[in-house]
Amino acid sequence: MNDWTFSEAERAAVYRAIHTRRDIRSTFLPQPIPDAILWRLLGAAAAAPSVGFMQPTEIIVIRDAEVRRQIHAHFESVNRAAAEVYTDADRRAYDALKLAAIIETPLNLCFTCDTTTQRGRGLGRQTMPETAVFSTVCAVQNVWLAARAENIGVGWVSILEPETVKTRLDIPAHLTLVAYLCVGYVSEFPAQPELETKGWEHARDLTEMVYFDRYGVRQP
Repeated sequence: MNDWTFSEAERAAVYRAIHTRRDIRSTFLPQPIPDAILWRLLGAAAAAPSVGFMQPTEIIVIRDAEVRRQIHAHFESVNRAAAEVYTDADRRAYDALKLAAIIETPLNLCFTCDTTTQRGRGLGRQTMPETAVFSTVCAVQNVWLAARAENIGVGWVSILEPETVKTRLDIPAHLTLVAYLCVGYVSEFPAQPELETKGWEHARDLTEMVYFDRYGVRQP
């Protein structure tokens, strides 16, 4: 076997990480993440696909409890406002969801993107400048899958106001806040996505998502 090929077991492990990855919010443990493993996760982010090899991503590792308390307080405020768009059964369902574990996790990761970077000399961005942010999202996904392989859970918190978070974390104005992740070991990985098991939304069938040659053309 050539060293660039995957064995059957290695291939199966990649797909297992993909299909058992979960957005975790409620099964985190206080156990700290060793530095060696943290740097492996961050290394996975650095190895992510990046249009034009611009690598626009920067990551803030947040361990300080007071900083996390401030972010959590902001989340609570924004979450109360977000809940107001729902009524009746949807409101009751929303209120029953746990949507962040900012305090419960031993560390948080904040991903930013420098859309002004000159790295890569603009290759691939002339017609689609948003690929800078797409590249950072790829870094987030890499960390998420690497974390699953390390038996570490990740929860993405998007109920935050980017400018407020940037102020709290001293993030320069020209950077774009892309993702705020809660990261830690968990007691279990649910068999299904939490929002599916709680009835918030159902998984789409793959055949509903795929077309051939033109939009709307299903497989014969």
